[in-house]
Amino acid sequence: MSSERGMEMEQKIKQDESIHIGENIRNIRKQHNIGQTELVKKLHLLGEPMTRETLVKIERGIQHIKASQLKAIRDALETTYDELLK
Repeated sequence: MSSERGMEMEQKIKQDESIHIGENIRNIRKQHNIGQTELVKKLHLLGEPMTRETLVKIERGIQHIKASQLKAIRDALETTYDELLK
């Protein structure tokens, strides 16, 4: 069973018409005067490797965000899930 645990797929969060996670991330990032490259560096330090290209796609709403990525972005931007999901 322990080998199955390592093979679990992480859930991806889909954006919908009423909640624009990527747009919220971009707005919060800009409010904090943090560039995309700086945010990606913070994510790496938090143990969530992400490329700038991935962040761009998430912010544009063309790529689903993983739960672990959302948590790391929340921590890096020192914000709340409520703000990210409003």
